[in-house]
Amino acid sequence: MKNENENGGGRNAARIDVKLRLLQNDEIAMGPGKADLLDAIGRTGSISAAARAMGMSYRRAWLLVDVMNRSFGAPLVRSAAGGSQGGGASVTGMGNEVLTHYRAMQAAAMEAAASHAAALTKLLRFGN
Repeated sequence: MKNENENGGGRNAARIDVKLRLLQNDEIAMGPGKADLLDAIGRTGSISAAARAMGMSYRRAWLLVDVMNRSFGAPLVRSAAGGSQGGGASVTGMGNEVLTHYRAMQAAAMEAAASHAAALTKLLRFGN
């Protein structure tokens, strides 16, 4: 959600950025980056292609998938090793369910924050 001051103008723009994380013990089971990674895996059918699309290393993407898969009652991503059959990855039914709930939670949080955004924006100092 983006709010701009009354004079308009990009560099004096203010915006609300709500980041929600679902924590399990000391690990982030789901957050904005993991949700985006699930979306990318769903689009590309591959952890490595999703990682490339997001500008992260395959290792980082794999570690994020590992945390997600260990955090929930069933895996969110299934992967098959490469080789002559090709390999690939897919978001499971549980992954789609988690992603749907997480995205709905994000939307609800942004809606709740929006009611205060205009008041906070008016209190900002622009033109520093």
